Amino acid sequence: MSFRAARCALFLTAAATIALPGTSIAQTSAAADAPQAEGGLEEIVVTAERREENLQRVPVSLTAVQGDALRQFQSGGEDIVALAGRVPGLYAETTTGRIFPRFYIRGLGNIDFYLGASQPVSIIQDDIVLEHVVLKSNPVFDVAQVEVLRGPQGSLFGRNTTAGIIKFDTIRPSMDFEARGNFSYGSYNTVTADVGVGGPIVQDKIAFRVSGLYQRRDDWIDNAFTGVGLDGTRGGEDVMGGFEDRNARLQLLFTPTETLSINLSGHVRDYDGTSTIFYRNALPRGSNNPNKRRDVIVQDEAFDNPQGYTTYGGSANIAWDFGGLTLTSITGYETTSGYSRGDTDGGAAVNYPVNNVPNGYGQSQGNIRDLDQWTQELRLASDGQGPFKWQVGGYYFDSRDTTEFYQRRFFLTAPFVASNGNTNNPDNWVRLRNVNTSWAVFGQASYELGDRLTLTAGARYTEDRKRTTLLKPAMTGATVNFPATAPRDVRLVGKEPSWDLSALYEVAPDLNVYARVARGFRGPTIQGRSAVFGSAFTTADSETIMSYELGFKSEPFSNLRLNASAFHWQVDDIQLNGNDADGNGVLFNADKADAWGVEAEVEWRPIRNISFSLGGNVLKTEVKDDRVYAQVCALNGQVTCTVLDPTITRPIFGAPAVLAQIDGNPLPNAPKWQINAAVRYDIPLWNDGALFVSGDFNAQGYTNFVLYRTREFYSDGNFEAGLKVGYTDPSDRYEIAAFARNITGEKNLKGVIENYNAAVYNEPRILGVSFAIKSR
Repeated sequence: MSFRAARCALFLTAAATIALPGTSIAQTSAAADAPQAEGGLEEIVVTAERREENLQRVPVSLTAVQGDALRQFQSGGEDIVALAGRVPGLYAETTTGRIFPRFYIRGLGNIDFYLGASQPVSIIQDDIVLEHVVLKSNPVFDVAQVEVLRGPQGSLFGRNTTAGIIKFDTIRPSMDFEARGNFSYGSYNTVTADVGVGGPIVQDKIAFRVSGLYQRRDDWIDNAFTGVGLDGTRGGEDVMGGFEDRNARLQLLFTPTETLSINLSGHVRDYDGTSTIFYRNALPRGSNNPNKRRDVIVQDEAFDNPQGYTTYGGSANIAWDFGGLTLTSITGYETTSGYSRGDTDGGAAVNYPVNNVPNGYGQSQGNIRDLDQWTQELRLASDGQGPFKWQVGGYYFDSRDTTEFYQRRFFLTAPFVASNGNTNNPDNWVRLRNVNTSWAVFGQASYELGDRLTLTAGARYTEDRKRTTLLKPAMTGATVNFPATAPRDVRLVGKEPSWDLSALYEVAPDLNVYARVARGFRGPTIQGRSAVFGSAFTTADSETIMSYELGFKSEPFSNLRLNASAFHWQVDDIQLNGNDADGNGVLFNADKADAWGVEAEVEWRPIRNISFSLGGNVLKTEVKDDRVYAQVCALNGQVTCTVLDPTITRPIFGAPAVLAQIDGNPLPNAPKWQINAAVRYDIPLWNDGALFVSGDFNAQGYTNFVLYRTREFYSDGNFEAGLKVGYTDPSDRYEIAAFARNITGEKNLKGVIENYNAAVYNEPRILGVSFAIKSR
């Protein structure tokens, strides 16, 4: 057993010792952050089926995280990636900074770092689908609840939900005055302020809510480079790692009549920060123990990895009650522009010579000059009364963007040189135009057969069209770096049905069992970034998934909730992403992949002042295609890692390349197991206030980062723990506390850049103080 695995086992044992009397899972970790009045568990109301229902009555594997719990996880300046490890079956990471999160549910996701990449996990904020990867990074603040739905959700939420969805619902305006705020300050001058205030403008007719989020951190990573880079980059102290994220939202609720409600929302984001830091050669060949310090890097390009984005958006949610029927219209618009620059090789090329010649990529930059997304949904639904419930609707999606890429290639010993020069020379840029349109019609119905059995069926038909056009190729002098015979205008169409069937049976008032089978699909994808290296676009056709699930939901006592599920899924024509000789992402379809797993969540409040939560999952994924190979880690024709799979050598771009057979391998970023735990203990005081101690912990098992197996590119036993100690006043209106995130300072491996044996680390330890206040 490795030292890290041993430490993880020790923490697991300690967590089990604390939690064995009863623990509460991520689903209800908010309950571990606020005392309940009577010592019982509160009902959890979700909208997983587009109507309000008790979580225990929904035939879907679902976790709900309350807003207070999410804010606790983010008190150290974290973004929505903080959800990873707090929800069974959910994993998240990024190798492109805070503007490009990637999500995985039940092992299914997409490791592609291309700005136009599609993901099988859909992000929905206030009923608006955020499709583009940059829009998925929109910060969540003044949140009421987060719902994570596992398994295909195509019937009600559309394509690109083969893995599931993450649904964020913010606090809406009300006719009662409400105000809340969470403030924290910690290490590296990390600041978080998450606030919301609202109430009536005209009683019973017009209400408002203003929300804001401010997060920042000082630069804290030194660049120890002592020379002057080709682009003028110089070293310095505390020049990377910082960020500043400013967000605001205004909502106006109009209720001119008792049957009509109109909620208008507009938001803005202004973000500047640091792209992901890659620590070159932190994983020497044969080693899985990262050996580079977190706070020092040596980079000779990219001006300290800056990135910045500005995003605006708005929506109109209109509901008209006709008496027994409700017509809902949801219109959304999002627009963003920005850039992200990074030293892709994660080191100074002069420090890694080949034949006495500096070697490595200098810098990479991706820009979105303009991105516009429009969405429109119309839905007609019954009022939910009676044994028969139904809804039907239509959906339209339109996204268009102009994207630019630049990559300085500094392989001076390689046979091909692309995009040499600097970012100020327009000849060195590749410019693409991407258009994605989609329309769908859908419906769902459920019927209660007697007092115990409820059957539900849903279906959707979707047409998804994608088009990528090369507006400008890269140039080397007068030479066009793009194959003359390759198409510059690529179009793909996916036309697929999605459906689901489920049955929920009430065994007893406190025990429901359910079964669900579902089909979904992810639309076709075009990889245009390959043009940076003078290569033709790569594409992948639609993938389809069949999912089977059995589960139960129980509340045997008023203070105990236990839910669990077992599942199997198979994806046909699964879209995978490997690397070519340049380290550039290459799309392809494999025959299939499948998975088996179980998930469980427990919440228990043995007495009024103690709450526990515990959640976990076990997962096995496997690629099944003996014809598929992935190019392995290589630099100038030399393999840089220890490949454990069978390999072959084949020419790629006129040079020999080593390829690994991936048949039977796990999918990337699919942990074999995950566990999370939380506990809170309140100590009543003489003044009816309380001191409290709360802690949370999460860990994950073996996680491979690439398609092939190596001795270097995986994690096993990653864990993090948090602690919070504080005081709440007698009326529970304010709280003051000291906190620690990643309290043990774990340097967890979160990703790699294969060709350079470069490591990506987790967030550092943050120690700080926090203050929360709310109106009653």
